[in-house]
Amino acid sequence: MWDRFLGHLAGRRGWRAVVTAAGLGVLAALALPPVHAVPVLLLAIPGLLAMVGAAPSGRRAFWVGFAWGWGFFAAGLYWVTYAILTEVERFWWLVPIAVPAMALPLALFVAGPAALAWRVREGWPRVLVFAGAWVGFEMLRGWVFTGFPWNLIGSVWAFGALPVQAAAWIGVYGLSLVTVLLAATPLLGRRAMLGGVAAIGLFGAFGVARLWPAEPPPQPVGLLIVQGNVAQELKWRADQRVSILRRYIETTREAALAALRELPEGDRLVVIWPETAVPFLLVDDPEVRALVAGALPQRAMLLSGTVRGEFGPDGRPRRLFNSLVAIDPAGQVQAVSDKVTLVPFGEYMPFSGWLPIRIVQGGMDFSSGAALTTQRAGWVPPFGALICYEVIFPAAVVPADRPSWLVNVTNDAWFGISAGPWQHLAAARLRAVEEGLPLARAAQTGVSAVFDARGREVARTGLGETGVLMAPLPAAGEPTPFARLGLLLPGVLAGVVFALGWWRGARKARSG
Repeated sequence: MWDRFLGHLAGRRGWRAVVTAAGLGVLAALALPPVHAVPVLLLAIPGLLAMVGAAPSGRRAFWVGFAWGWGFFAAGLYWVTYAILTEVERFWWLVPIAVPAMALPLALFVAGPAALAWRVREGWPRVLVFAGAWVGFEMLRGWVFTGFPWNLIGSVWAFGALPVQAAAWIGVYGLSLVTVLLAATPLLGRRAMLGGVAAIGLFGAFGVARLWPAEPPPQPVGLLIVQGNVAQELKWRADQRVSILRRYIETTREAALAALRELPEGDRLVVIWPETAVPFLLVDDPEVRALVAGALPQRAMLLSGTVRGEFGPDGRPRRLFNSLVAIDPAGQVQAVSDKVTLVPFGEYMPFSGWLPIRIVQGGMDFSSGAALTTQRAGWVPPFGALICYEVIFPAAVVPADRPSWLVNVTNDAWFGISAGPWQHLAAARLRAVEEGLPLARAAQTGVSAVFDARGREVARTGLGETGVLMAPLPAAGEPTPFARLGLLLPGVLAGVVFALGWWRGARKARSG
């Protein structure tokens, strides 16, 4: 069956080959969160490699990989269109082209591995070269043009804590390497497929062994995450600002008192509001800070997303920052963390001198913070602040001075009821496993969640719900091998796999 299927794909030529490759990429996207249909990769990746092997030239192999990558990223990132629809009267012309256009440069990161795989003979050499190159290009994607390591193929396993425990050693890039190797086994015969099943069993056993020890007692802190569920199209309207602030204040006042009653005697409470939850300049507005502080009991501290300004002598803001601030019950600012990695076209406009488009509210780009630093806000255990998609960058989420936990605030209201928030949540789970640190995630419309230091879900809200989430702050784990070595181990593994495949299977490039 496999041979007939792959032979049929390999026989495609011309536009049929392009359409087929793109369709296989779309199929592969079903393995991503939240569907997690991982078995589809047993068709999508062998199909790609069969078409690459049948290509008459390296150039054709490149374009086959490009078409596959375009389908994969267009399907995996379809939810970006929701962000445009929040201001459809301004950006209606982007609706049919934004995602297809965004997928074009991303497709290059599949085209490269495909072209390299074509240059070695079929069988294990081609599989090894493709898998090693895939991870190398994923790492490159996480760096070039500020980086966009979204929907790494290793994230297909993030449907639970058990399948992702190997990330504590090899990170999500290592999981990507394993995923591609396993998915390609139908090309290599029954023994390879049985070996793949055995490898999955070994990974499962490793996960069980890592999760087996009892979880240490939680830190003497309770968490209260407020999910305001404010629609993006309402968030910055002048006539909605007061009602939005009131929603957060009133919800917090009631829920904080109830949470403190449930906490052990002496424990304290950290309240977390999502990214830019307060539609005012919280740090710069003492009246708003006083209102917010009035909702906090004495044993509480608020960590809130907000916009922060730096003002000139004329009173106008010269720079804006997307920030997380800590506010105590007296209304005093205890800590400020500015977002370091900004979203291109969302928080700043690349090539702004050439493109007469302004996407950021008020027409002013956000400025980047200096560096990730461990925040200390009074009695709150030291924490690392990750704003929005800063959490998607493997090995780049923990400051040098290791904190006790991670806080991720985000405004996924941009992406509606779609796969986007679930994909973002999967990245947050993987960072908790990789770093061995608990992670609390506050999302404007969901999904808010708390993960322990092994990536187990402690509590979670639904998507598109209004409410609060209460959970203890889990204990920090010891630094994992990945936390100590970062990208070194997955990078070396990918390099060794690539080099072995190239050494065993290199051939002269065919003409063309």
